[in-house]
Amino acid sequence: MNLLVCFYDYISETGFKELIGGEAMSNFEDLLLCNQLSVERFVKFRIPNVSDAEDILQEVFLTAFKNFGQLKTEASFKAWIIGIARHKCNDYFREKSKDLEIPIEELNEFRLSQTRFGYVENNTVSDVLEALGDKDKQILYLSYWKELPQTEIAARLGIPIGTVKSRLYTAKQNFKRIYPTNTYIRKVDDVMNKLPDRLPDYKITPLSKTPFTVKCEELQGLSIIPKLGEKTTWGLYDFETKKCDEYSEVSVICKAEVHGIEGVEITSIQHDIKNNRVNERAFVAQLTDTHCRYLSETHQENDVKKTITFLDGEIFMNNWGFGEDNCGNETELKSKCIINRIGNNITKTGDNEIIDIVGCFKVEIGKKSFDTVCVMDLGHFNNAIAIEQYIDENGRTILWRRFNRDDWAIKRYKKKWSEQLPNNEQLIINGETYVHWYDCITDYIF
Repeated sequence: MNLLVCFYDYISETGFKELIGGEAMSNFEDLLLCNQLSVERFVKFRIPNVSDAEDILQEVFLTAFKNFGQLKTEASFKAWIIGIARHKCNDYFREKSKDLEIPIEELNEFRLSQTRFGYVENNTVSDVLEALGDKDKQILYLSYWKELPQTEIAARLGIPIGTVKSRLYTAKQNFKRIYPTNTYIRKVDDVMNKLPDRLPDYKITPLSKTPFTVKCEELQGLSIIPKLGEKTTWGLYDFETKKCDEYSEVSVICKAEVHGIEGVEITSIQHDIKNNRVNERAFVAQLTDTHCRYLSETHQENDVKKTITFLDGEIFMNNWGFGEDNCGNETELKSKCIINRIGNNITKTGDNEIIDIVGCFKVEIGKKSFDTVCVMDLGHFNNAIAIEQYIDENGRTILWRRFNRDDWAIKRYKKKWSEQLPNNEQLIINGETYVHWYDCITDYIF
């Protein structure tokens, strides 16, 4: 029987149908009918068991129905309901892992990856395990986390030792195939760097005037305005040594479209100076009169080119998305008085992640001077990360500074940041210590 027919029969029998009015019910039915195929493909592609997939789809439909009143715009229905489907699929795999006694939440194998907020920490082991089949998860867990000898695994599972060896080999190959090891395209060549090898000395001085309102159309993380013909080069500098660890050449190359939304394609060629390598990424981004946002990101892992879009839920939003339904960053920036800054002591209103202008500052860098507003981003990606972005009256970034909460990524680095970088500047944000890590500048200032 058709899944939607089963669903409508269920909500009628249980009385759920009376939860929303007739007009809203009609709107929900129309939207669900238009997007049914996309949702079913999304779930059935991820859940190989047909019966389980159909159960999950019924849960998705019911959850969407119950929460339909929370949807702000019908244009966002597809992204919204696929987000629900992604959560339901993740819940399914977590329950399966419990059956196999795999404590995913206890795994702590982390790696750094680059996002629109700079470097962040991802728990890739649990992500890869969730993507593996049940048998692969089981054999890897027993062998590596329980550290059982193969003879005991064979006895516990009731299979021959030869089958244990075969399954373990297959599981390791599947894990390696999925694990996101970056493949760099080529070694650094003699491309002329438009930025200095060392960060020029700079001085930041508070100004007593009222912060000005500014229109900043730059795409966060790439420092480029997503319009045809735009180009920029930005560099990341270690603050202790002042050396440029990497720089990226970013260009808008053509018009593009993702899921029916028009934007532009952007290429980013990242030069990793420290490791003498070059990595390439591609993005599609959209600029409107009020917002700027990423629509997709493409990169290469091993020998596979991978693309994620704003319809891929958390895997996209956690790295490149922003705002409800990925609405993007506001381009009109003005002081909202929700972050208060006095010197290096900062307080924010409420517990939510916020962005606000905190004052006017003169930034003297090298031999140049700029009047700027300081935009602070407190926790939009992670509440352990704080960003200072100094923007001039033209809406261009003069200086971008990254601060880490003292315990950020402590499992990876084994030390607090105040111990690793004792001489670096510190901010006190709502009573917690944040330590300056690195800076970024662009060729705009030269």
